[in-house]
Formats: sequence, C-alpha cells, structure tokens
Amino acid sequence: MSLLNNISYPQDLQNLQKNQLPQVCNELRNFIIEAVASNPGHLGSSLGVVELTVALHYVFNTPDDKIIWDVGHQAYPHKILTGRKETFHSNRKYKGISGFPKMSESEFDAFGTGHSSTSISATLGMAVASALQSETNRQHIAVIGDGSLTGGMSFEALNHAGVEKSNILVIVNDNGIAIDKNVGGLSKYFTQITSSKTYNRARNRIWNLLGGNSGGHQKSRSYLRRFFAAIKALIFRQGNVFEDLGFRYFGPIDGHDVENLVKTLNDLKAINGPKVLHIATQKGKGLAQAKDDPTQYHFFGAELPKPTEPPKFQDVFGKTLVELAEKNPKIVGISPAMLTGCSMTFLQEKFPERTFDVGIAEQHAVTFSAGLAAQGLIPFCNIYSSFMQRALDQVIHDVALQNLPVIFCLDRAGLVGEDGATHHGFFDLALFRNIPNVIISAPLNEIDLRNLMFTAQNTKQPFVIRYPRGKGTIADWKKPMQEIEIGKGICLKQGEKIAVISIGTIGRNALKAAEKVNVSVYDMRFLSPLDETLLHEIFKTHERIITLEDGVIEGGLGSAVMEFAVRNKYHVPIECLGIPKRFVEQGTIEELQKECGFDADSIVEKLKI
Repeated sequence: MSLLNNISYPQDLQNLQKNQLPQVCNELRNFIIEAVASNPGHLGSSLGVVELTVALHYVFNTPDDKIIWDVGHQAYPHKILTGRKETFHSNRKYKGISGFPKMSESEFDAFGTGHSSTSISATLGMAVASALQSETNRQHIAVIGDGSLTGGMSFEALNHAGVEKSNILVIVNDNGIAIDKNVGGLSKYFTQITSSKTYNRARNRIWNLLGGNSGGHQKSRSYLRRFFAAIKALIFRQGNVFEDLGFRYFGPIDGHDVENLVKTLNDLKAINGPKVLHIATQKGKGLAQAKDDPTQYHFFGAELPKPTEPPKFQDVFGKTLVELAEKNPKIVGISPAMLTGCSMTFLQEKFPERTFDVGIAEQHAVTFSAGLAAQGLIPFCNIYSSFMQRALDQVIHDVALQNLPVIFCLDRAGLVGEDGATHHGFFDLALFRNIPNVIISAPLNEIDLRNLMFTAQNTKQPFVIRYPRGKGTIADWKKPMQEIEIGKGICLKQGEKIAVISIGTIGRNALKAAEKVNVSVYDMRFLSPLDETLLHEIFKTHERIITLEDGVIEGGLGSAVMEFAVRNKYHVPIECLGIPKRFVEQGTIEELQKECGFDADSIVEKLKI
C-alpha cells in the first residue's frame, strides 16, 4: 500500500511510525524520478536529500519552524510534501509552480532562493527576529551544500552567527559536488573529516555511552567535549572550523539513514545556540545514471544539439576560447564553479594549468581576473549574467576604475526560460552601461560571438560580451575569425519609414517581423560605445523608431537611444520594446517573449500601428 498517496502536508507525514519513513523515502524518490522524466528539472540534487527532507518535516513543526534551502536545486521533495504534490507536474512551466522555493507560492517556503550561499544569512536574520519578538520556541534550520559553502557570503554569515549565539541549526549536506566536482581547500577539509573513520567511530561510541544528547552525565560530557576537541586537533592537525567559529559541531552522519536522522534532529532540538550537523549524502541517490554522472544529471532533460544542428552558444564560447588560447599563451579562463555550464571544460581539457574554477565565488572571480590582467595576462572570466549581479562592485572598483582588460563573457543573458525570476539575466545591459571604461557588446549569432571574442583579446580595457542560453541558428559556424570595429553597428535590412534598432540575438525577432512589414533593421552590436554616426543616419532617414532588447527597458538600449535623440534635438517618435520593470516568472523563451511583447508577432503588431 502506498504511503505517499496519503501524504499532502507534513502533518500527514507525522502521523506515521518512524519505521515507515524508509518506505516514504523510496516512494518519494520514485515520484521525483517519474516526474522529471516527463518534465525536465533539477534531478540529482533533489534525489540526494530525500531522507533529509522527510526527517526535517517529520521532526520540525513547519511552517512555524523555518527551513531555508540554499540555492533550492534540492527542494523538489520539500515541495511534494508541502501541498504541491498534485501540481508538481507544472513545475518550471509557464504559470506553474517555481523550480525554486518561493515565499509567495507557499507558507512552507520560508525564504525565496535560487542563488547560492544565502541560507545561513537569512536563517540567522529570522532567528534574531524571533528572539526579539519573544518567539523562543521557533526552530530555524539552514540546509546548505558543501558547494555553496565555497561562497564567501556563507562564511560571513557563519562568522556572525557564531558570536550572535542565536538558536540556529546549519545542516551541511556534503556530497562532494555542486554542478561540477567541488574544488579548493574547503572540499579537501570535508573529505578529511568524512574519511576519518577512527575519530568518528570513537566519538560516537563514547558519546552514546554517556547518554548522547539527553539525560544525565552533563559534567562528564562537558569534559568529553574538550577531549573531542583535542582529539580532532590531533587527527586533523587543526581545530574544527565550525567550532572555532563558535558553533557546536555534530557529525558527520549518514544522510540516507532516515531513522537516525530523525533521532539526531530530535536530539539537536534540545540544544540551544548555533549548531552544525554535517551529513554525508550521494547526489543522484536511487538512480544509477545520476549516481554515475552527477554533473550530467544535475539537470535532467536538457536537449543536446546534434552534429548537424546549430550549437549552443556556450559551446561556441568554449571551443572558440580553445582556438584563441592555442595561438595566444597569455589567455586564461576563469569560472565560478560553472566550467561545464559555460563549456570552459574544453579549455580545461586542453590547458588545465590555464583554467581556474574558483568555486561559487563571483566576487573573487572578478578580482582574481583583475589581478591576472594587471600582470599582463588576458583573462576570459565567464559568469552567468544573473550571477554577475553579485560582483558589480568588484567590476567597478577592481576592474573598471583601474581600466584593466578583463573580458567578461556573460552567459545566460536575457530571458532564460524555465529557471524563472532568479536566473533571468536581463539587468546586465543597464547595470554595465553606466560604468566608465567598459565596452559592452552582444552578438547577433554564433559567428559574431567568435569575432567579438577575437576582438576582445586585443583591447586594453574591460570588455563585456553577453549572449543567451540555448542554441544559435548557424550550423556551419566555424568561420575564420575577424576583428570587429568597436562601437560600430550595422544595417541588417534596409526598409522604409520605420527603423527597428536592436542589440544581440533578439535582433532575429526583428528580422522575422521585417519579413511581413517593410522596415529597416539595425544591429548596434555595442551598447557602449554607441554608434552615434549610425544613429544620426537612422534618425535623419526614418519617421519612427522602435528599439528592441532582451534586457530591462529602463537604462538599456532604449534609454541610450532616447538620450541620444534629446541631446541632438531629434523629434522622431521612439518606442522601446524589452523587459518591463518587473520580475518575470518561468516559462519557455517563446512564452515569455510574448508576455513581454517582443516576440516576432508582437513586433509585427507594433509596426502596423
């Protein structure tokens, strides 16, 4: 008999006996596998936390107790157990439920997530708020992966929480991998802890003999904690980093033993102050393919282009970078834990010593790149557009102010589709446009991307190249690279009366519209510097102008064109198409472009008015 069929909310789960929870876990895992098989989503991470999710909702009184999932890739089991099982088929679809925790979607989603390393800060803030409002019985739990702990913000939060002494529990979900394999000293540290069987076996046996986390022997256990600290120092030749920061550290324990997780979480509820529970899990648990290839199955359902089809833009970037690096030994590649996502793995395979995965640390990636550039190297720093928002100060202060030639390749620019509001990359044009010294460009197609990368390596100032997620349009894209004149736009089609001025791949929509209406179409290529010579020509020869961009309208291309018109006293009517000033939810690219009013059909309707 199925148990999951009768579970809609955590209260239903809590009515079960503890020995029934393994069956719930098996059914929940199968439910997720079947759902993602027909509706693509983040699979591996969710499969890895099934037991933890069941244990959390079994032990804690959610939604009054607060659980914050870092990033949220792993939140599918949580959503299914908190009233969204029947609507889970709409996950990541237009007008459906979000693929990430979202406060407006459910009272069980205590905090909206989507980017990494935020959970401890948010949890601490909630714990402090509860204390100030005398809500002393409320529990606050942050679930963060070892990959997210490579982000500096998580360490800032740990540093604060350790001295704040608030009652929070940080659960470190240690599976050794984010999207790619984790890198850096922290990863080695966790490996050292989890592999020290001698220490963990001795600690658990002695601790249990003295009553575990409850009962008597308080004085004995107080001495014992000091003893454990000394043992740790001997085994690891250093103190435990969490205890050094003021946390009580417990673990590591098996993150797939649901009954032991329940017991441990119940014990930890009785301990006040900041605590860390370290659990060891397996990403993709329960699905052999996901277990064997966790990077590929981090997101299941992504369509791979066939050899005769146009490639993904990320692959054009990765393969072009290798071509450039083969000819120029000063070129290096930097990515904040997204080597596979941006296809810098091609460079890593060819030139591992010139490829740097810095972990989930966008700010460090930017300033590290600045240091490389200051010493004469040519860094190609690839960061997803939405993630680059976290490093804006570093771009301004460490790169632009010093006019260092760092090349920023912003993948996933514009609307990204089903990942929704947390991952759309449509603020970049407006954010970068007002920074001095920065060249801002966007390719119309794959060939343009290659040529912009070729051009950027020879410049002596910061250079931004933004391009979208997904496939291009040109199967035969490996043409000889040519330098593009910086700040020079081009006419794609000459028409009458109306001019459509675009930047980037969204210009393809303008060209489709121009097949039905006789208008001129221009590709600016560069937002900064802007081709004012071309703009003068456009304003003098057209009666109406429409700007088109897959970025926010305010502050982007449309704003730049209108400012140009005011400065030069042109009175031609201008209409701006792009992203309105609001957050756009999930859906296919086509659905979202239509909603925002700049798909090809919508442009045609605008042109006919």
